Amino acid sequence: MDEYNIKTVEEGLTKIQFPEFDKISSEAPVFYNPHMELNRDISILALQTFQKQENQDINICDLFGGSGIRGVRYKNEINGVDHVFINDISETANEYERHNVKLNNLEDIEIFQHDASMFLRMHRGEFDVIDIDPFGTPSPFLDSAGYCSRRNSLLCVTATDTSALCGTYKEPCIRKYNAKPYKSEYCHETGIRILAGFVALTLAKYSKSIEVKLSHSTEHYMRLYIEVKKGSKKSDECLKNIGYISHCKHCLYREQNKGLATSTPDICPECGEKLIQAGPLWLGDIQNAEFISKMIEESENKKLNTKEDVLKLLESCRVEAKSPATFYDVHKICKLLKISAPKLDLVFDNLEKEGFEAVKTHFNPLGIKTNAPLKKIKEIIKTLSSSN
Repeated sequence: MDEYNIKTVEEGLTKIQFPEFDKISSEAPVFYNPHMELNRDISILALQTFQKQENQDINICDLFGGSGIRGVRYKNEINGVDHVFINDISETANEYERHNVKLNNLEDIEIFQHDASMFLRMHRGEFDVIDIDPFGTPSPFLDSAGYCSRRNSLLCVTATDTSALCGTYKEPCIRKYNAKPYKSEYCHETGIRILAGFVALTLAKYSKSIEVKLSHSTEHYMRLYIEVKKGSKKSDECLKNIGYISHCKHCLYREQNKGLATSTPDICPECGEKLIQAGPLWLGDIQNAEFISKMIEESENKKLNTKEDVLKLLESCRVEAKSPATFYDVHKICKLLKISAPKLDLVFDNLEKEGFEAVKTHFNPLGIKTNAPLKKIKEIIKTLSSSN
């Protein structure tokens, strides 16, 4: 450790040290990303909420340990944690992980140096929580996670390859997630749903099903918190949530069709143009209001540096729960109609007056999640715009 300049940071109740580096990359001597503190703060709340739900001590796997910040915080800041297993293929990372465990006077944390997938398969059924937070795609590790995850466990997955999941680069998404993306105004939600669908299809091989407790797309990454259930019947039922989104880029019409091998429409029923397909992807819920509400309550018991941002995001995700898949971007509709944009709040008010659901979404500040048909949304926006 003497060969590096050492940097010290504090997150929550935890202090860690690691070598200073010029820029965040996989080439850093030991990986630490300060921009992921919000991610880690949310994880503290999610894992504590899950621990209380299960009402037992939990064992946690931090699959890509890096500096050890995530695994060390889990042991130091979550009540009811038995053992934490921190793995990293880097010997230097292991050295700093051990140092940071000692720095925080912690016990019952074990450090390992293995290939991530091999490590999971060597410890089948030992973890209540598996946290997969790699540099890049989680895709190669999800099969091993599906193999070794136990009944009623929590699987936490981060993906930073958002350009693939959002459709900027179509081929990598097809290659890594076996799904075709589409770069629409709601592409970040589509990306979350492609990732969730890939997890569901991967775990189904092992007769396991998923229930998404929380998902969010923030800055450069997407994050899922998934409760894993076991049983072939549950798995078969779960896969009924796999399907496709058909989108018209000319009039912004879209529809969902569930079923892995279902037929999808070719022609837009609104304007007669060709529809673009995205999927297979997850068309089930991507937020659980009850779980998120308990996370919000749990924030009162934790020291979080990013608490204000955490609560803002969680409240937005809670409000989105049970809303229809996809959303409408008001400015995108106005550009299509060649009219000026009305105030967003007025659009919400008028949709609700007409008896429709209408809520905001964390995916886009101009987005509206609603069960209103596209024709009605356009009609309301036109009326409001003309009265400006």
